[in-house]
Amino acid sequence: MASKPFEHLITVTTHDIDELGHVNNVVYVRYIQEVAAAHWNAIASAELKAKYLWIVLRHEVDYKNPSFLNDVIQGTTWVGESHGAKFERFVKLVRASDQKILAESKTIWCMVDAKTMRPTRIGEVFYRRLQAL
Repeated sequence: MASKPFEHLITVTTHDIDELGHVNNVVYVRYIQEVAAAHWNAIASAELKAKYLWIVLRHEVDYKNPSFLNDVIQGTTWVGESHGAKFERFVKLVRASDQKILAESKTIWCMVDAKTMRPTRIGEVFYRRLQAL
């Protein structure tokens, strides 16, 4: 069951550009994480943020087109399936000016208890919160 998409804008800075003159592939991974964090910050209360943390277990990234200095990137994320303490998060990065897809990703996240750092099962109510704003 897919969730409602969440959008977050990112502007490419000089620090994101590599020796080839475009955004480095590693930076796209940072953007993916930034979009995921923006979503979490938009839906989670201070209490939830203090109680739970997220750990990346796996990133799959498909690089489609280059991005350049000062490009505005629209990051869109949505949640896929959840099993136990793990869930899928999808992110699509699109250049806002021409709607070209720059990168698409699927990340497997694990929820952990902030105190014990042990995996914590994502309950149905919590999962529904991840799915909608």
